[in-house]
Amino acid sequence: MPAEPSTPTTRRKLIEVALPLEKINAAAAGKRPVKHPWSMSYWWARRPLPAARAVLFAQLVDDPSSHPDRFPTDEAVGAERKRLHALLEELVAWDKTGDENVLRRAHNEILASTGGTPPPVLDPFAGGGSIPLEAQRLGLESHASDLNPVAVLINKALIEIPPKFADRAPVFPGSAESQINNWPRATGLAEDVRCYGRWMRDEAENRIGHLYPKAKLPNGSEAPVVAWIWARTATCPNPACGITMPLVRSWWVGQKKGREAYAIPSVVNGEVSFTIGHDTKTAPTKENDGTVGRTGAKCVGCGSAVDLKYIREEGRAGRMGAQLMATVVAGQRTRIYLEPTAEHELAAQVRQPTDAPDGEIATNPRWFSTPAFGMTDFADLFTPRQLTALTTFSDLVSEARSRVLADALTSGMEEGTRLEVGGTGAAAYADAVATYLTFILTRSADNSSSIVTWHNKNEQIRSTFSRQAIPMSWDFLEPNLVGAAIGSWAAHAKLVVDGIPTLPAQGSGTTSQEGAQGRSFANYLLSTDPPYYDNIGYSDLSDYFYVWLRRTLGTVHPDLLSTMLVPKSEELVANPYRHDGKAGAHKFFEDGFREVFRRARESALPDFPVTVYYAFKQQESTSNGEASTGWETLLEGMIRSGWAITATWPIRSELSNRMISSGTNALASSIVLALRPRLDAAPTTDRRGFINALKEELPDKLKELQQGAIAPVDLPQAAIGPGMAVFSRYSGVLTDDGSKMTVRAALSRINEILDEVLAEQEGDFDVDTRFAIAWFRQHGFDAGTFGDADNLARARNASLDHLERAGILTKPAGKVTLLSPEALDTMYAEREYDPSTDQHISAWEVVMHLSRLLTAKGVPAAAQLLVDVPASIDRDLCKELAFLLFAIAEDRKQTKLAVDFNALGTAWNDIVAESRNSATQLTFDA
Repeated sequence: MPAEPSTPTTRRKLIEVALPLEKINAAAAGKRPVKHPWSMSYWWARRPLPAARAVLFAQLVDDPSSHPDRFPTDEAVGAERKRLHALLEELVAWDKTGDENVLRRAHNEILASTGGTPPPVLDPFAGGGSIPLEAQRLGLESHASDLNPVAVLINKALIEIPPKFADRAPVFPGSAESQINNWPRATGLAEDVRCYGRWMRDEAENRIGHLYPKAKLPNGSEAPVVAWIWARTATCPNPACGITMPLVRSWWVGQKKGREAYAIPSVVNGEVSFTIGHDTKTAPTKENDGTVGRTGAKCVGCGSAVDLKYIREEGRAGRMGAQLMATVVAGQRTRIYLEPTAEHELAAQVRQPTDAPDGEIATNPRWFSTPAFGMTDFADLFTPRQLTALTTFSDLVSEARSRVLADALTSGMEEGTRLEVGGTGAAAYADAVATYLTFILTRSADNSSSIVTWHNKNEQIRSTFSRQAIPMSWDFLEPNLVGAAIGSWAAHAKLVVDGIPTLPAQGSGTTSQEGAQGRSFANYLLSTDPPYYDNIGYSDLSDYFYVWLRRTLGTVHPDLLSTMLVPKSEELVANPYRHDGKAGAHKFFEDGFREVFRRARESALPDFPVTVYYAFKQQESTSNGEASTGWETLLEGMIRSGWAITATWPIRSELSNRMISSGTNALASSIVLALRPRLDAAPTTDRRGFINALKEELPDKLKELQQGAIAPVDLPQAAIGPGMAVFSRYSGVLTDDGSKMTVRAALSRINEILDEVLAEQEGDFDVDTRFAIAWFRQHGFDAGTFGDADNLARARNASLDHLERAGILTKPAGKVTLLSPEALDTMYAEREYDPSTDQHISAWEVVMHLSRLLTAKGVPAAAQLLVDVPASIDRDLCKELAFLLFAIAEDRKQTKLAVDFNALGTAWNDIVAESRNSATQLTFDA
């Protein structure tokens, strides 16, 4: 929420005053369309495109309160702000991403607020490219830099390459004539990537198609294979057994209802074979599913327990193998699972290519499990057939580039210089097409390693990077790379080709490989999403893709891909394995961030705030209960470098179903901070002055947050923003001994005041609700003694008899129990609760009934109930109660209740909006 501006003379921007947060968050958390830029390449923790677009627009456009000459009254300011918010709401909608009319209107607003000359935008931690891409989409000059060459190449493909070749027809023979109209933006480029990618696939089938035999179906016909499911193997250590035992996570290969399938192992003459079963009566159970667990394995032959240490030793000695367990074939709208055959086992037994990419995997066990099992090089992560296929496609990229060059020259294009030195002719165009073709290769590599697994419940591929690590996998999936189904080259080519036309392909964009600590920020407007302390090991993880990029594009981008692996020593991540333990890693990260923000402060544009995204939980489980090191270090670096926080906004950054589906209350927002240089003459204050300012300002800010579209789970971190806005406006907060208060100490004070404010809010509730809150804090929905409840009720001037009649609790046999939403659902199974006839209604009852209806029937049912709630019940207080109950449930470690109350708080604005629509319709009908 906004704080006072750091200087009285600058015009405040929308982001420092007001945002239509609900609409922005709905778009950011919504489902992406099928065709979108991120389908082109993989990167970790990208910011949602609607959020990046909204933040940049609001960072540049003036809030109308900054123009008292044009908007002299509050009404005029409100009307203009409403107009700008309406445009912003259109701008963030996914279906408006490429809408020329909306983008032109947004660009005109930016021009109006910047004197016709908006500053160039820079993201010095460009990563996956959300911010530079959306800056270019808004018609701004866009600049990206990153130390990581994989990120640099992604940003080149997003903002630098497409404008160079925009509005050109494709050069593939016959393609230009395939449509009468022009080829706007990057559509011609996309068509060439499609055509040359298809040629590569056909040529690969000619060369290695024999490695991917068809499967014989039970009816005698043949069908292409979708994928093969393999089980790793090791020799049973029992001397009396000694079989090659399968190491399997689960015997299930398909669990879709009505077509269940599972592998059945059998041991005959010391050899393991597999058949496929479908009878659910004899299917694997939780107790006998698979052979491998967290501590070791079990031999299917003799039943011996096998220690995980032994399996690691076998892996390091090179004695682990793999055995085919099942074959997946595409049927009519279904998957068919077939037992292994000798032909298909033999087809995979090929020599490993001698020219496969080399590169050692990092040994940090937090992100990499495979080195402990002897898989120490990136080539070890692939089967010989996978390496053969991927190297074949890698070689074909070079051949395709030669074809593009020849065809481009034939079409009349001048050869010119290469892409890396700024060329725009045939040679550079061939380099560009080769770059996008290589993205198909890296996508294929992500889905074609022996780390890939089969999600047997939804029958989909779980890729190498299904999470931000490379874990060990036991049974693994090998897709048919030259086929046409999921995981194939053709499937990945479609994703890349579909993504290219969604790029702006306009104006100019530049991307450079630079570390943020050493680069210049002069004359740039900064908006950035920096690394989150030690959350993701970007450089170590991206080596997986880099080794393929270097092998394939080493001559196309020779300067960018000149090192053996991704540079690591300067990467601004707190990696204890690289910086002499935790203390060294913390110092490296802290010093680096401080230097970045110091340099940015020196050349900050006076008319615009800087925006910084951060997505890290404020609190972290540590041995001594300290605040999160990453969050603290970020704030410390900003404030000590001379910045004042002028606004903070929680931007939802995860899909809307994430929290409910996972059953946990994980943080789902990024905190976007707006910063301006702190006044050189900023005053100091003492500890008491700081706390008094917090107590004066935080209650109103907290109420504003609660009334916005923010989930209860995000409230504690979001509330840190207003608190830090107070802290950072001073040049220092002096403690009793005269030293300056640290960010860690300030965070503690802010959290204390936040707890006090939440507690004080209880005084606003009705008597029944205050009793229920107090009892819930002690007992949840479990039973407590009558005497304790009676004492608590009397202290709050309440009556247990009245509370029972009101439908809040039950008190049989001397035990008092609050009625939970689940219990109320049972009570009202036959008839629905009608709040309009409730003579003893309270905010507590309303929230309990809304929670049960939202969980059972969704927003429409909850909204319909809210229509009938009497006007005497304050709806804002009901929302505050949902937030409070979430916090209490989380403190009590009652995850399910916390999830339910969090869902209610998150959906509150939707419920209210729909209830208003329903009430309007009822009035109209009447």
